[in-house]
Amino acid sequence: MQNSINWPQEYTPGFTDNFCSNEVIAAGLSTAEVWKYLNDTRYWPHYYSNVADVHFYDGYQGTELYDNARFFFKTFGFPVEARVTEYVAPQAGEPARISWHGWAGEEGSGERLDVIHAWLIEDLDGGRVRILTQESQRGKPAQELAKAVPNPMINGHQEWLDGIVRSAKAQLAL
Repeated sequence: MQNSINWPQEYTPGFTDNFCSNEVIAAGLSTAEVWKYLNDTRYWPHYYSNVADVHFYDGYQGTELYDNARFFFKTFGFPVEARVTEYVAPQAGEPARISWHGWAGEEGSGERLDVIHAWLIEDLDGGRVRILTQESQRGKPAQELAKAVPNPMINGHQEWLDGIVRSAKAQLAL
């Protein structure tokens, strides 16, 4: 049985303004091999064209995510403030998980966007890995994104997933 994302109640898909889900299953890779390309933000701009200016707060000088990490990045035209809300590094027999609450705009304003962006990476039988990313959004910008065709969130997140897989496979080929 495949695992699923752990959602805070107020971000349960179907009850928010926008939701997107992307998934890849790749043979010849493991959770441990793909983890660093998600967990270490220095790799993001190398394989994902829709991210820029990643930096951390609270004096942290590293580039890897960690539990409760506070960070900033730009994506989809939004300057996003974020905090890691779930962080489970790879462990044998368990899925790895990263989720963050991201926000843009002044709280209480009509331009405020709040999201939970969640990731699940798990090993499957036959030497395969499953990478699932889902995002649940609230606010007027989310309502507008939900109407867009093609959906920029689906397309952007697919690029992110494909980039992780490409990067992990390239590392194995060295």
